[in-house]
Amino acid sequence: MSDTTGSAFDIVVLGGGSGGYAAALRGAQLGLSVALIEGDKVGGTCLHNGCIPTKALLHAAELADNARDGAHFGVQTQLTGIDMNGVNAYKDSVIGRLYKGLQGLIKSRKITVFEGYGKLVAQDTVEVNGERVTGRNVILGTGSYARSLPGLEIAGRVITSDQALKLDYVPKSAIILGGGVIGSEFASVWKSFGVDVTIIEALPHLVPNEDEALSKAFERQFRKRGINFNLGVRFSGVTQDDSGVHVSLEDGKTFDADLLLVAVGRGPRTADLGYEQQGITLDRGFVITNERLHTGVGNIYAVGDIVPGLQLAHRGFAQGIFVAEEIAGLNPQPIVESGIPRVTYSDPEVASVGLTEAKAKEVHGADAIETLEYNLGGNGKSQILATQGFIKLVRQKDGPVVGVHMIGARVGELIGEGQLIVNWEAYPEDVAALVHAHPTQNEALGEAHLALAGKPLHAHN
Repeated sequence: MSDTTGSAFDIVVLGGGSGGYAAALRGAQLGLSVALIEGDKVGGTCLHNGCIPTKALLHAAELADNARDGAHFGVQTQLTGIDMNGVNAYKDSVIGRLYKGLQGLIKSRKITVFEGYGKLVAQDTVEVNGERVTGRNVILGTGSYARSLPGLEIAGRVITSDQALKLDYVPKSAIILGGGVIGSEFASVWKSFGVDVTIIEALPHLVPNEDEALSKAFERQFRKRGINFNLGVRFSGVTQDDSGVHVSLEDGKTFDADLLLVAVGRGPRTADLGYEQQGITLDRGFVITNERLHTGVGNIYAVGDIVPGLQLAHRGFAQGIFVAEEIAGLNPQPIVESGIPRVTYSDPEVASVGLTEAKAKEVHGADAIETLEYNLGGNGKSQILATQGFIKLVRQKDGPVVGVHMIGARVGELIGEGQLIVNWEAYPEDVAALVHAHPTQNEALGEAHLALAGKPLHAHN
């Protein structure tokens, strides 16, 4: 399709992932004319090779564990095998339904879609398939790619999450380079599928961005599940042959397995797109913006994984909405990065929002912070689910709760209330007065706040 009138669109969006399509949908909703340029499929990494497919695998993994452990609950089940073709068909059907829904939504909002890879050729123009698309405002949302380390080639038995999501067999063993969110989620899936897993993490902890108490508890539970990990030593090299991969670390340790999954994070997709030529500042490939997501060049904004910070689909989505509203003159409130919830969907799950204890002490002073851990052992529903874990609250003394950190089965579903508490700057007394349904895991949040407000009921004083 083309802009036949030759006039400019109000907004040209480059990239149709979570950030780009949210900006396009919100812009159109506000009555602006919108062009959306996408070289692959709308929905981006999150829908096609990120959040959605990995969570589908994790659900299949949970069912595998349930089948294996049925006897624990008096249910005579057994796990007879993992059919990866069946798992992938289920995963692809979920993606397919969501993709179809998103395409329909974009069509219904009268957004002009250009299919092809675009390049910024002027401060108000993107070229796609030899055609120039002009916008009074341009939003860059070109997303991220699975990064590797310098000199570490992705080929053969050395794969990233992109290839891991398409595997049609279950490997016997796997080494995972990186113990962050992506590495930990794949470790969890593969262990449930019967793979012998080892994680290599150069930092001192798994899920190293989380509060240290969560990281330590996470390591204990992974150890209990038989997931191996090596912390605090950097990777030095890998060779591969017909028998598998052979990984070495800087301290001389070596590990062998069928596959090496490189999960060292995601890099910004900004190379050769014309950004720098138009005067946009890049730092290690990331687009630098002000708090209103403006690049400082023309009317160009950036959203999502190319903007330094948390690389999360829901962050990109919120930023896309923010920029569309900014362009429409609604003067929205800037997004507070620490108020964005973070979830690792492994077994156990880890979910957090706000400041870690260490960060809170750094920001407010060590003497001004109080913490509380409420163990899920006192929570009826968690006992029924046979899960272990805790909720850790971080608050300013005599002030609001500034961090909620949780570990245990399904705690990702509790982070919704957690982010309301932190973002609405609730005091423990405010939350303690609210009634939580029994028996739910959600009740543990209520109990934790009761305890922090000085009236614990299901905890020893």
